[in-house]
Amino acid sequence: MSATVHVRSAVKSYGTTRVLDGIDLTAPGGQVTAVIGPSGSGKSTLLRTINHLERLDSGYVSIDGELIGVRVHGDRFKELSERAILRQRSRIGFVFQSFNLFPHLTILDNVVEAPVVTQRQRRADAEARGRELLARVGLADKAGAYPRRLSGGQQQRVAIARALALEPRLILFDEPTSALDPELVGEVLAVIKDLARSGTTMIVVTHEIAFAREIADHVVFLDAGRVVEQGPPATVLDRPAHERTREFLGRVVRTTQENR
Repeated sequence: MSATVHVRSAVKSYGTTRVLDGIDLTAPGGQVTAVIGPSGSGKSTLLRTINHLERLDSGYVSIDGELIGVRVHGDRFKELSERAILRQRSRIGFVFQSFNLFPHLTILDNVVEAPVVTQRQRRADAEARGRELLARVGLADKAGAYPRRLSGGQQQRVAIARALALEPRLILFDEPTSALDPELVGEVLAVIKDLARSGTTMIVVTHEIAFAREIADHVVFLDAGRVVEQGPPATVLDRPAHERTREFLGRVVRTTQENR
């Protein structure tokens, strides 16, 4: 199952700082949308508003036409109940930068917990599905281990399996390799590449430009809380129209070369 995401006129401020400044974008169903941009450009906040971990000050998010986190009440939006928001959120996978695994649960239990608690799945069924997913991300032999026994790359692959366990219509990735040692990045990117071929709608915030070029159907460049440029990777990454996009990509290329 895949879903089309619409973000319209999205504004979000923290105090006097406007982090999202009228964002408009569409993430087509069954495609991979990569979101790139400098630190502080609003990328992570954008993801967190899509599944309503952060509430917009104005504007809205919809998935397949369903408003997320709010409903229309007269001429304005009214917040949904926490139960209704959790129900919506259970259909949206989220892979964080820092894994966010439960340290007191085994790897299998980390994957099984959400389907059992939020979707009322039978534990035996959830465990069978959890073992399938751990095998899919190359961790079938780690089901009984605890997170502290795994490398960062392995923990992030568990986080991806956990997101998949809810059979989401959309998966959000918030810089999934930024907390990893360089030698562990490849194993996580390989799993995400495999998912990209499955037809699941994905929005990936990433600083890995070569990775974005390889997997994305659509690239969005954010700066100062605004969409500066968006389009196919061959356009945005190889022939950007906006000077700010060219400046950012040039700096990323120089930094990559210096770090080799």
